[in-house]
Amino acid sequence: QVQLVESGGGLVQPGGSLKLSCTFSGDIFRAYNMGWYRQAPGKQREMVARITSGGTTQYRDSVKGRFTISRDGTKKTVYLQMNSLKPEDTAVYYCNAEGTIGFTRGSQTWGQGTQVTVSS
Repeated sequence: QVQLVESGGGLVQPGGSLKLSCTFSGDIFRAYNMGWYRQAPGKQREMVARITSGGTTQYRDSVKGRFTISRDGTKKTVYLQMNSLKPEDTAVYYCNAEGTIGFTRGSQTWGQGTQVTVSS
């Protein structure tokens, strides 16, 4: 059973940086597409960045050029480097794993979420 544990959230001033980490366990890491999603109060959860098992990345328009997603197969960890943070980036950030092969194809696993607050 896949488990995801996020870390790295916190309070940061506008223009600052944070790096989120998500550690994966319970299956073969390279068989999963990984992503970061966020949900602000009163809003729907939205995709922030995704990275496929092959390393292809995808970002929502509002974070392009500011956020970078990466994955480390040795550490079974996916990262989200967030620079030039804005108040509108404030949300709970969730890590997601999407299965790509065999009976796990299409499966979705979520982490518990980590709060990111951008405020002066």
